[in-house]
Amino acid sequence: MSLVLEGVAATHPAAPTGTHAIEDVDLVVHDGEQLALIGPSGAGKTTLLTICSLQLHPAAGRVLIDDIDPWTLSTRARHALRKSLFVAPQVPPLPSRQRVVTSVLAGRLPQQGLMQSLASLIYPKRADLAFDALATMDLEDKLWQRVDRLSGGERQRVSLARLLVSDARRWYVDEPLSALDPALAEQSLRVLVDGATVRRVTLIASLHQVDLAVRCFPRLVGLAKGRVVFDRASREVDDDLQAHLYGLRVDAAPVHDGESSTAAPGFVEDGIFIPTRIG
Repeated sequence: MSLVLEGVAATHPAAPTGTHAIEDVDLVVHDGEQLALIGPSGAGKTTLLTICSLQLHPAAGRVLIDDIDPWTLSTRARHALRKSLFVAPQVPPLPSRQRVVTSVLAGRLPQQGLMQSLASLIYPKRADLAFDALATMDLEDKLWQRVDRLSGGERQRVSLARLLVSDARRWYVDEPLSALDPALAEQSLRVLVDGATVRRVTLIASLHQVDLAVRCFPRLVGLAKGRVVFDRASREVDDDLQAHLYGLRVDAAPVHDGESSTAAPGFVEDGIFIPTRIG
């Protein structure tokens, strides 16, 4: 399956009418690729994920999955297509009184029938799958606990464990590391990327942790002001390119040993400060 966006614009549901969160976005993601969306807050990363996951109709342009525009399909056919997608939002939708095993196995619900789903709520029949997924997150001891006994970081990792038990062919993950410390953040991200690689699943994640994105993902797409600034292999995303993306303005260098320095040289283009090299 290939995912193609052609000239896509979209308005975030909470934004004023006519205000596009993303504009003129072109993107091609081949089956089994793993990429991270990076960029400053408000760049359009979450809106782009909602477009890719068919939760939001584009205001302009079109989305193609295997050369088919899903918005030309019937509602029933589009719903069937969504079963091949898994979306992990930034705030995990985990019922507080539910057991962890049930929350993890909810990742299998799109591929199950109604009776199977109801039976799983009473007694999970594939607790072994949930255990294995939780073990990759070092949470196997939480299998039979209630969700409301977990910390925020543990809930976030439980939400990610859902991906590992699902049969979805595309994983869309929005800010999966916001409640995790640096060590757990990198461990969890590597579990996701490795899991997607082994299963040949397409993974698109939005991240604020650029250093982890560079280390863990083979491909990075930088967004700023709703537009794609770059689409490159992670090894090509150096400090200067990151500074361009995030609009870093250095008014003065740090003071060392009582000596001050002048501001870093550079210029402003389209409201973004672009540093220049010295020498």
